[in-house]
Parts: sequence; C-alpha cells; structure tokens
Amino acid sequence: MRQHLQSLSYYRWLVFGVAVTGTFMATLDSSIVNVALPVVAASLGAQLTTVQWVVSAYLLTISSLLPLFGRAGDMLGRRRVFTAGFLIFTLGSALCGLAFSIQLLIAARVLQAVGAAMIMANSQALVAGAFPGRNRGRALGMVGTVVALGSMAGPSLGGLLVGSLGWSAIFFINLPIGIIAFILGQFVLKDDDSRREEKFDFFGAFLFAVGMLSLLLLLSEGHTWGWRSQTSMIAAAISIVSLGWFIGYEQRISQPMIDLSLFRHRPFLAGNLAGLFSFMAMFCNNLLLPFYLTDILNLTPTQTGLLITPFPLLLAVVAPLSGYLSEKVSFKRLTVSGLTLTISALLYLSAIDAATPLWQIALCQAILGIGNGLFQSPNNNSVLSSVAPNQLGIAAGLNALVRNIGMVSGIAAAVSIFEGRRLNLLENLPAPTPDQLAAAFLSGYHAALLAGACFAAIAAIISLNRHSHVKPAANR
Repeated sequence: MRQHLQSLSYYRWLVFGVAVTGTFMATLDSSIVNVALPVVAASLGAQLTTVQWVVSAYLLTISSLLPLFGRAGDMLGRRRVFTAGFLIFTLGSALCGLAFSIQLLIAARVLQAVGAAMIMANSQALVAGAFPGRNRGRALGMVGTVVALGSMAGPSLGGLLVGSLGWSAIFFINLPIGIIAFILGQFVLKDDDSRREEKFDFFGAFLFAVGMLSLLLLLSEGHTWGWRSQTSMIAAAISIVSLGWFIGYEQRISQPMIDLSLFRHRPFLAGNLAGLFSFMAMFCNNLLLPFYLTDILNLTPTQTGLLITPFPLLLAVVAPLSGYLSEKVSFKRLTVSGLTLTISALLYLSAIDAATPLWQIALCQAILGIGNGLFQSPNNNSVLSSVAPNQLGIAAGLNALVRNIGMVSGIAAAVSIFEGRRLNLLENLPAPTPDQLAAAFLSGYHAALLAGACFAAIAAIISLNRHSHVKPAANR
C-alpha cells in the first residue's frame, strides 16, 4: 500500500498532512495547558510555583532534546523516529490525564515532551524533503500557518474542554489523534534513502543536554533566583563547562551529534541567528502585553484575547504567502521587510499609555503578525535550503531549538528589564499610590518593548548581510 501511495501525484501532500499533524499536536499542547493550570493546582493541591513546572518541564525537555532527535532521524530514518514520537507522546498524554499527583503529572509531561521533541525535530525535515527545490518555501509557509493555528486554538479549546470535561480532557484528546497519526505515518511515510549507518554520539548528546538544560533553567528562572545568586552562578558554570566541553569534543570526533561545520555556511548561521533575535523580540511583547491590558486598561480576559487575536490570525494568513514568495523573491528582501514592520510596531507599543485607543493596540498586533509572517517562512526556507538532504533532520532540529531558545530568552529579558525598571522607580516609595504603580509599570513596559525593538533590529542587520538568495542544496 505504501508503494501505491508514493506513486500518487499528490503524495507529497499526504506527507505534509501527516507531518503537520505532529506539529499541530505539539504546538497545541504547549498552549492548551496554560488555561488549565489554576484548575490543576486546585485539583491536585499544588501551589502555583509548583504547577508552573507542568509547562516549564515540557518546554525545557523539548529544547534539550531537539538536536539529538534531529540527528537520530538523519541516522535511523525520519519516519522511524517521527512515528515513534507519536507513540511516546500519546503514552505521555494518557499518563498525564491519569495522574493523581502533581509530581506524577510533571513526570508524565517530561515523557510527553520526549515524544514531542521526536516529532518536532523531524516534521519540518519531512516537509522539506517532500518538497525539494522551488516548492519548498510554499510548504514551509504552510507549516508556519499550522504553528500559528495550534497556538491560537490552544487557549480556546482548552477552556472549553476544562469547563465541560475537566482538566484531564486536554490530555486525553491527544489519544485518538496520536494513534491515527501513527498508523498514517506507517503507511504514508517512506524510508529515508539518505539515512546513514553511523555510531550515535551518546557522550556528546549528554554534554549538550546538560549544558542546554542548565542554560534554559538560568534564563527562565534567573529573575526569580536572582542573577547573582549562588544557584544562578552554579547553573551558569555548569552550562559554560558542559557546552564548552561539547563544542571541543564534537570537533575532535569523526561522527559528532551536531555537525558544527553547518554553521560555517553563511545562510545557515545567518538564518538561525536572525530567527533567535526575532523570537526574542516577539516574546518580549507576547509576555507583557496581557499584563498591560489587564493591569493598566482593566480589560476582561475575553477582551484581552480579542485584542491579541490579530497577531496569530495575520501570521496564519501571511506565512504561506511569504513562503510562496520566497520561491520567487530573495530571502533577504522578505525577511528584512518583515523585521522592519516588527520594529515599527514594537517602537509604537513602547510609547503607549493608559489613554491609548484599543484599535491602535489591535493594529500593532496585526502589523506584528504580518511582520512575523513575512519573516518566518523565508527564513526557515533559507536555513533548510542551505544544507544537504541527509542533514535536513539535524538542521530542522537546530532550527526548532533556536526558536525555543529565542522564546525563553525573550521572556527572561523582558521580565528582567521590566522588573528592574519598575522596582527601581518604586524603591523609595514606601506606600506608592495607584498612579505611581501604573507609572512604574508603564516605564518598565516601555523599556522592555524598546529592548524587543532592538532585538528585531539586530535580526534585520543579520538578514541584510545574508546572501540574497540560496539555491536549495538538493538542486546543486
């Protein structure tokens, strides 16, 4: 049956459908949980400081394992690793739904994240492999649409499920989807011709996981621990030693987990660096805007959600269009245009106050959605088109890793700048008035958004210095 499917003219779209099902599941599950956290805390008798690890453990595990499973896909076959990821993700989802303590729930989320990392590290590579050459940009643009839809649907779907069926339902909903996707993957996806019979670099994988986990813990929790605290210093030392050892070790062995020579290719390096700073810029806004809308404008959660909706909605519309354009127009032109829109919107948001009309805030969210949609698809196309077909797995894994590091780093930077500025203004006010509290909040918010604009400007400068167009490696 697999041979028959592969002979069909629309076979590549079948591959696309299976691949983006995994992308949608993994993205949805990172956002659908947030709305359930208060209910989970009450149900399992946990403090919010503990229950937030239901989200943090998921993101940290994925970020630590993405390159490992990208490399495993190149070696063992992307179909094998990708479909196994569905089984592990589905098992983890079942255990999450059955968990009767917060400790078991967090452990099950780690298992679920292992499966999600296997899926995310190979889904983009599967799409890129099925759409070689000039059609790749359009397909990757549609992947961006799926990511946006997953993020957008998560809170709404989660609220409905939790309200009607309880918090376990947000995990149990994955079971039929995961099982069906696994079966379809077995029949639709073909074995990789490019897979390599090599030894897996277990020690390198260990060093990378330890170093990356320490780094992401520092970035996500440093503002809580205190950046100069003993815990932060230990995490920083472990990260520096582990990642430094990893880089030196990878350069000495013949079959490394990550081929660091990929970063010698200017399009690959520039695309990943630009992506890192663009996600840092985006998450400075994504984190703090809801607090501004709630604390300063006193909007309800429904009103806040409506004002934020233009961002993912426009991103979902523009991403496939920019992917299509990236097949005809230079990557540089599209990415710089998108980042210019992002800088403009962030600069405007860095000057808003309690009297700013709501339509202007919604317009800025729309501009940010257009800007990110213009940037992401061509940038991803540039990165994956710069590597050989048998390196697509590790390249896609690194690209997804950069996205996660950018999210965590942007949140950490925004919180640190916001809190530092706000607390500095309130330091000598023993009993600040509501007006003084609002003024301190806005000052911190403005500083964080200016930092976000600077991150986007750095990404734009990097994009300006990339090659104007890169021919896909498969066509060389």
